[in-house]
Amino acid sequence: MSRGLLRVLLAALIIAGGGVTIAVRLPAYAMSPIDVRAFSAAALVRAPDLVDCTLDNGASAQCVQLIVKYLPDGKTIGPFCPATLEEVGGLWQWDGANAGLYRMDGAFLRMLNTLGYSFYEPDGTVHIADPAGGRPRVEHACLEATLDKTVTMTMLIPQVPVMARTPSRLGVVNQVGVALDGVPIFSDAPSVLQTGHMPALDTCGGHVDPGGWYHWHATATDIGTVADRVRLTVDCAVTQAPDAMFGYAFDGFPLYGSADAGGVVPTDLDACGGHVSPTRQEPIAGYHYHAPEEFPNLPACLSGVQARNNFTTTAKTGIGSAGGGG
Repeated sequence: MSRGLLRVLLAALIIAGGGVTIAVRLPAYAMSPIDVRAFSAAALVRAPDLVDCTLDNGASAQCVQLIVKYLPDGKTIGPFCPATLEEVGGLWQWDGANAGLYRMDGAFLRMLNTLGYSFYEPDGTVHIADPAGGRPRVEHACLEATLDKTVTMTMLIPQVPVMARTPSRLGVVNQVGVALDGVPIFSDAPSVLQTGHMPALDTCGGHVDPGGWYHWHATATDIGTVADRVRLTVDCAVTQAPDAMFGYAFDGFPLYGSADAGGVVPTDLDACGGHVSPTRQEPIAGYHYHAPEEFPNLPACLSGVQARNNFTTTAKTGIGSAGGGG
């Protein structure tokens, strides 16, 4: 038997109840360790560490510990909220009537006004509020938090991923993973229909948490595919490549854009948006996630087991802080 076949067909015989059953382990090709060299040094407080951790299933494991800055050195972000109806801000996925991905401009805000969501004054000045300052005084505000240069985030990712018995769903503002540029990744931002306020995303699909640190709500390296699909012009400063690796999910499996190696869009993805195939970075087939071609272009769930307490921050408020909240 070839080594390649042995890697795929790892199995253990278990004697139970007088009978013989076969327990098939996760294929070795799906358990490649995290390549810590792939993370940008511009975001790291110090080099990644390998630490003991406990997974959500109670198992002891080794995790890669990443401590990152509030924003990678030299990173350009924005725009977020437009100051007036004459300006153009970032992006927003509107989920009410006339749903879709929009640039935050006068036409979009006027459309929301016809639906009963007034984000501006009669003179065209947009209501902008910092979510760290508490609930906005107006009924509908564009939210734009302020960066805090003192904040750091600590993340734990299993060094070798393990498939979970059942996937974990990703709802609103759940931890997804970390990009190779060191920026944390979170699932869909809160809906205006629920909160009345709009936490504006920039043209790459990121914004600042109330705690003062920047994070993604999209696969920024493939935001162009989403925009092109809806004929929207974006000017994301992140290099676009649909078949490039974007980062690692919190279960340790890689995150890619919408295409496999050679630009082919896969058609065999599971419910979480993952499958097993070669990639541009990894010619040997392994399990990984792909970005959908619709916004938010992130996995709908995570297939692997995550580490407990995998995201903490020194911020005084917001996600992962001692004070909590968002």
